[in-house]
Amino acid sequence: MNTLRFTAETVADCVLERDFTVDGIAGNGDDAGIPGVLWSPDPGTYRAPLVLMGHGGGNHKKHPAMAGRARRLVDGCGFHVAVIDAPGHGDRPRTAHDEREIAVMRRAMATGEPVGPVVVRYNAHLAEHAVPEWRATLDALQGLPEIGTGGPVGWFGLNMGTAIGVPFVAAEPRITAAVFGQHWPEALAEQARRITVPVEFAMQWDDEHIPRSSALELFDAFASREKTLHANAGRHKELPRFEADSAVRFFARHLGARGTAASAGRAPGVSAVTAG
Repeated sequence: MNTLRFTAETVADCVLERDFTVDGIAGNGDDAGIPGVLWSPDPGTYRAPLVLMGHGGGNHKKHPAMAGRARRLVDGCGFHVAVIDAPGHGDRPRTAHDEREIAVMRRAMATGEPVGPVVVRYNAHLAEHAVPEWRATLDALQGLPEIGTGGPVGWFGLNMGTAIGVPFVAAEPRITAAVFGQHWPEALAEQARRITVPVEFAMQWDDEHIPRSSALELFDAFASREKTLHANAGRHKELPRFEADSAVRFFARHLGARGTAASAGRAPGVSAVTAG
């Protein structure tokens, strides 16, 4: 039984931001629960599609990239948007395994060695834990009256958000459209072949870490009849900001229009929702 508890909320520029934790995830081992944030159109009582976002490696649920993309989706489409901290990131403690892998990555970057094999291995380890956490979080979020169980759900995740998102979307039939990008095919191509929902995929043509052939191999692996490749000039960290606007248009096409008033209002203050 997974319980979603709202712990704080703020409103700015007609966007409601609610911090939450999800407790009771079987086998998780995190006694503090999974911390997350849900952005919604204020006052947060409108039934609307949900977009789940996975953050990048070394970042967290409220990283400026996450907050900026969430506001675009709330302002532009009226969607609800949720992010949770990945294992070992944000408000979650690092394990000894996390520390070892991070140290290896830093050494590779400092010496100019290929970082891909380390990132692929570490991200695959994180995904093993994060995928069941995301499925439990989705269960709990769909217990909210403003989201519910019948509406469309999207996934938006680049870099590590792709490493976690590809196995998550492959295993989760509730996802109806996904935006991925900027990752290697190793450990992901097999799951990508099981994904048939519409996909938008972003890559950097001059990526110093991910060869063009690797990015194209992952894109090619998706079994989706509708998939679009966005290739931009530039290095790994130079993905154009307008790709976020493209993702908003993609989700607007595939998840639908703005929502309607939900059957139940939002209780003031801290609240809890339990999902079976």
